[in-house]
Amino acid sequence: MNTFSNAFFDALRLLTQLDSGLWEVIALSLQVSLSALFFAISIGLPLAIVLTMRRFAGERILYVIIDTLMALPPVVVGLIVYLLISQMGPLGVWGLLYTPTAMIIAQTLLITPIVIALSLQVFRNHWQRLGQQLSMLGIKPYQLFRILLHESRFGLITVILAAFGRAIAEIGAVMIVGGNIANETRVMTTAIAMETRQGNLSMALALGIVLILIALIINAGVHIFGQRLSPREAITPGKNQQHHA
Repeated sequence: MNTFSNAFFDALRLLTQLDSGLWEVIALSLQVSLSALFFAISIGLPLAIVLTMRRFAGERILYVIIDTLMALPPVVVGLIVYLLISQMGPLGVWGLLYTPTAMIIAQTLLITPIVIALSLQVFRNHWQRLGQQLSMLGIKPYQLFRILLHESRFGLITVILAAFGRAIAEIGAVMIVGGNIANETRVMTTAIAMETRQGNLSMALALGIVLILIALIINAGVHIFGQRLSPREAITPGKNQQHHA
C-alpha cells in the first residue's frame, strides 16, 4: 500500500512540476492522435455523405466491410503498415518506419472506418428526414454537403470524440510501426507499458492519470452532446446494414 501511495504522489509531482520527459510523451501522443483524427475526418466524412446520398449495387457488401474494419485488431493494422513501409515493402524507400508519420498512418487506418460507420448513421437519420425535400428543391451537391454537416453537427461531435478516444488509447499498432523510441516515437500507451515493466510506477501512473482524464473529458463530451440528439439521431455502432436494408 505504501508503494502505491508513494508512486501515486510521485506521479502527481511529475505532473505538477511539468516534468519535461513526461510532457514530451504527452505532446507526441496528442500530435499523433490529432493528426490521425484530422485525416480520418477528411476521408471519412465526405465518403459517408456520398454513401448516404447515393445508392449503388453492392452497397450492403461495402457496409459489411466497413463494419468489419471497425473491429480489425490493431496489431493486424500495425503489421500491414509495417509490411508496406519497411525496407522490403513498396513504400520502404520513403523511410517512414519507426517515425511519428508511420504511427499516424496506422492510427488513421484504425479510426477511419469508425468515422465512416458512425457518421453514416448520423447522416442517414437526417437524410431520411430532409433528403426528398432537398432533392426536390434542386439544391446543388456542395450545398447538400453543407446542409447535412450543419444538421448533423451534434452527432458528428460524438463521432469525432469516439474516434479520438480510440486513437489516443492505441498501443498495438503504434508499437509495431513506431518502435517506442525515446524522444522520437514514444507515446503514452507504449510508455506506460515500458515504465511498468521497468518498475517505474510513478511515471506509468502519471501517464495513466492523463489518459484517464482524457477519457473522462471524451465521455463527458459524448454525454453532453448526446443529450442534444433525439432518439432517432442516437448513434448505435454496427447498425449500418439495418439502415440500408
